[in-house]
Amino acid sequence: MPRQSITVQSPGRINIIGEHTDYNDGFVLPAAIDKKTVASLHRNGHPSACRITAGNLNETLNFGLNQVKPLAGGWQNYVLGVVHELQKLGAQMQGFDGSFKGDVPIGGGMSSSASLECALAFGLNELFDLGLSKTQLIKAAQLAEHNFVGIKCGIMDQFASMMGQKNRVILLDCRSLEYRYFPLELGDYQLLLLNTNVSHSLASSEYNRRRAECEEGVAVIQKKYPEVAYLRDVSLSMLSDFQNSMPETIYARCRHVVSENQRVLEATQALTAGDIRKLGSLLYQSHHSLQHDYAVSCPELDFLVDQTTGLDFVAGSRMMGGGFGGCTINILEKKYCGQFVDNVAPKYRQRFGYDLTPYFVSIEDGAGVVAQP
Repeated sequence: MPRQSITVQSPGRINIIGEHTDYNDGFVLPAAIDKKTVASLHRNGHPSACRITAGNLNETLNFGLNQVKPLAGGWQNYVLGVVHELQKLGAQMQGFDGSFKGDVPIGGGMSSSASLECALAFGLNELFDLGLSKTQLIKAAQLAEHNFVGIKCGIMDQFASMMGQKNRVILLDCRSLEYRYFPLELGDYQLLLLNTNVSHSLASSEYNRRRAECEEGVAVIQKKYPEVAYLRDVSLSMLSDFQNSMPETIYARCRHVVSENQRVLEATQALTAGDIRKLGSLLYQSHHSLQHDYAVSCPELDFLVDQTTGLDFVAGSRMMGGGFGGCTINILEKKYCGQFVDNVAPKYRQRFGYDLTPYFVSIEDGAGVVAQP
């Protein structure tokens, strides 16, 4: 007898290092976290009518499986987009009702959107026994964001939400989707996210501009190295050939991506060696590159990173995510976490007029079934 109902969860994610490398076919090092979206779904007996409620917002979406199309905006398009992409893969579904709620902060750079997309995709795959692979579900969730939400995101967020493992980070090759797990054994250290609670309006327009700038850089490099398809294919020594023949801004953008890919690979070596201090040093290098070469940081993020420098109990800090707001990710000794937050929060408030929100996160498993009858 087919399953009638199911409850699933899919987490948000952090990215240890590897920012703005994903859409350049590069490497990233994400992990699933202990903040998640929980979706409860059940068949309603109707051939096509569906009803989904967003518990955190107390809003409901009604739609038919035979007329799935984008709406003006909002969370509804994440739901509709996932259903549409599953249908494109040949999924045969019937009417269902459901609800979802979660504790992944919206706008905090922990990818609440991918968490929702993956929870729904995973849940529908289980409820209707669609037989789709996790890779197919990941790509469907990504395309939902492309085609219904209008954000041409890379695949990292959905991959981490679906494939995460407890106390392990994922080295993901965004070109081949090959991946390896590395242990994140922090010992006396703790991961702390500091949410700036700001989101500057530049974010979306500058994101698209950075993609175009990277493509412009590749076009220049291809004149000498026609085999180069993305910045992933470029080494720092190759790039140095173009320092005088490429616009300074374009060169800086390329330098960030190429050096960041190298930092990701060095980070996996640090994790294998259990060298948290080396990992932290790479985080600082990443922030400096994002701040100066890629120019996607902002005063709030820079202030928070600056507050960690020179403190013996902090291994590393950097901005995390697309930039222009969101969180910093910090690695610091557990016993100093409370003292550090208590010291920084009032300074941040005094400087910018916003409250800081700290999140102590742990690394957990990716999408899975919570409960079923």
